[in-house]
Amino acid sequence: MANQESHHSGQDGQQATGRRALLGAAVLGAGGAVLGLSGTARAASDGQRGHGGGLGSLPVPTIVAHRGASGYRPEHTFGAYELALDMGADIVEAGDLVVTRDGHLVCRHEPEIGGTTDVADHPEFADRKRTKTLDGVPVTGWFTEDFTLAELKTLRAVERIPANRPNNTLYDGRWEIPTFEEVLRWQDEQSRRRGKQVWIYPELKHPTYFRGQGLPLEERVAKLLRKYRKDRFNSPVILQSFEPTSIQRLNKLVDTPLVVLLSGPTSRPYDFVENGDPRTVADLVKPAGLREIASYAQGIGPTLDLVIPRDATGRLTRPTTLVADAHKVGLRLHPWTVRNENPFLPADFRKGTDADAYGDVFAAYRTYFATGIDGVFTDHPDTGLLAREDFVNG
Repeated sequence: MANQESHHSGQDGQQATGRRALLGAAVLGAGGAVLGLSGTARAASDGQRGHGGGLGSLPVPTIVAHRGASGYRPEHTFGAYELALDMGADIVEAGDLVVTRDGHLVCRHEPEIGGTTDVADHPEFADRKRTKTLDGVPVTGWFTEDFTLAELKTLRAVERIPANRPNNTLYDGRWEIPTFEEVLRWQDEQSRRRGKQVWIYPELKHPTYFRGQGLPLEERVAKLLRKYRKDRFNSPVILQSFEPTSIQRLNKLVDTPLVVLLSGPTSRPYDFVENGDPRTVADLVKPAGLREIASYAQGIGPTLDLVIPRDATGRLTRPTTLVADAHKVGLRLHPWTVRNENPFLPADFRKGTDADAYGDVFAAYRTYFATGIDGVFTDHPDTGLLAREDFVNG
């Protein structure tokens, strides 16, 4: 692997140039505000693009199915992924990637799987339950790195938030845990079956934690992408992580588009904590921080509150300058996560007295799209697509 990394590093300048050229074409659409286009005009213009490959082929605003159509099926299952495609999602976030004891990448929201599988119902695994420190926080449960892939394949996925989505529990136990390699093969199969290119948006989860376990993520991801010839700048794959140094490492291993995820402004990426970097997300979203990210990534995935903050009552305030600042340095923005249910919406858009009823999510989409974001993650891709249609034609 060291020889491969060295060989790859020697091509970095050429690869970066290729990435910038691709991005430059994309940003003509993504940064439409710079050209004086309204958000609606920009979306309509970009929505017509569908050729040329790479990021530039995606409609804007892009609708990303968050962990699949997870508003309707247990997340990170082929049931959720395929429903997202049936609904028309532009990209499926197929894979929050974690590792098994024997080194296989699998798709789970977190290394701890007590809340997303039926592992607690398996007496043979009762002794695997333990408390670990995950990114500085004690977590109790069952962890993927304590299981072989064969053992994990005996488990079945369950709904992660049954209190909010009791209807999804109907599908508990129906699907097994996918591996990343299965996802890559599924992507090709679905592209052939549907007659159009299927995109995926995997996230590397807790890279510092797994590297400390002797199970580094980046090299495993890169190896599989190379195997399936999806390591190129125009490959239908976007890689993301909350740890900037993980994205920097990936930038030396593959040429696929890369995105840095950003949480709340006062938070610090855990790799920064481990490396003694004092910066917070608030520093990263300043122009200097965004310029640095743009040197090794093609986009950012900020929480929606970094685009439009909420006040103490949960209502939206004024948009920040993040969209314009990111576009100025050539970065796309795919914020997260719009969900239909009241508790996940800003207070402005909640409706009725039922805590988990659907709110006025179309108004929420309209408000966020108007800021000029390039896409959005959503648990309900069908709703997101209708909202985009309203926005583009409005």
